[in-house]
Amino acid sequence: MTRALFVSNGHGEEAIATRLASELQNLAPIECDHLALVGDFGHPSVMRDVGPRRVMPSGGLIAMGNLPNIARDLASGLVGHTLAQWRFLRSARGAYDVTVAVGDVFALMMALQARAPAIYVGTAKSVYVAPYGPFEARVLRRARAVFVRDAATAQSLQDAGVAAQAPGNVIVDLNAADDERIEPLASGFAPLLGLFPGSRAPAAYADARFLCGVVRGLARTQPHVGGILSIAPGLEVARFAEALAADGWDISHASDPVAPFVLRAGAREVVRAWRGGVGPIVARATVVLGQAGTANEVAAAGGVPVVAFELAGEKKTAWYRKRQAGLLGDALQLGPGGEVEAAACVRGLLDDAPRRVRMGSVGRQRMGPPGGARAIAQCIAEIARAT
Repeated sequence: MTRALFVSNGHGEEAIATRLASELQNLAPIECDHLALVGDFGHPSVMRDVGPRRVMPSGGLIAMGNLPNIARDLASGLVGHTLAQWRFLRSARGAYDVTVAVGDVFALMMALQARAPAIYVGTAKSVYVAPYGPFEARVLRRARAVFVRDAATAQSLQDAGVAAQAPGNVIVDLNAADDERIEPLASGFAPLLGLFPGSRAPAAYADARFLCGVVRGLARTQPHVGGILSIAPGLEVARFAEALAADGWDISHASDPVAPFVLRAGAREVVRAWRGGVGPIVARATVVLGQAGTANEVAAAGGVPVVAFELAGEKKTAWYRKRQAGLLGDALQLGPGGEVEAAACVRGLLDDAPRRVRMGSVGRQRMGPPGGARAIAQCIAEIARAT
């Protein structure tokens, strides 16, 4: 049996790896394993989880000189954990026909330890906000194939001697799979807001509290507005419920693992929780309120305007939001960090249909067309077969 190992470093990167593995298995009988360098999301997948896994305090946000996050991760055993993963990859030499690194160049450096033909799928860097540097280009030259998110970035790497390609941003393909189980959650909400607090604990719990509070503020003047709260794999439903109950919500729990609870303000349902993919929310939302990374980009790719908020607790990761704003341009609006002011900001966008159309058009343009996942999967299959 042909075997492929995916190496990812984040929740969004894992979602991309899962999409690629699914496409790959539609093309050929290939067994797919997955090593998560960041986090322990542990949800059912087309890939088998392998190697050491551990949640770090930063959730993986240690780039761009983020010294506080680096210090917290180091105190929690980052060095020992990384060395254990490095040893696992070296012990896997000869076990795989191809490795696929999804994320940044560090993921590729780790994947190369398995001594199999390596393919790199870059997810965040772009010449528009953060180009690949000379050291990164040197590492990328060791990959059998290199895929990046846009044509301008591919051209920049080609000029540096890297045979990079940009057949399409795989994030766009995350919108492809729908899930009809979401229909009852969307019913009766007009407009429907997607609430994406992200996948990084503990920030996601606090951000969910803020986003739901914004919807509650809107509901005071808009009787049919409502939100679907996306709970990422690896995060605790009970902890979301606890945080929201502390904010005064009346919570109704359900036995359905995909739709675990509903938030009420008085007798009216205002927010419903969802544990499925974000694509089905994007397909039905008028606007997304997002403190997320990849999920915000999925929304932009689907032509849905995104509002992200400059919360006080985000000062240490403000670089990340600025980079996302550079990637998405006018598809992303930065809103204020107070609930009342944030609700007014969102209300203004909901009342301005032409602006929503413009934001949606920019999002589709910035993210590009679908089809990248299939093209990359075909390359993976060809390299795996040739090994």
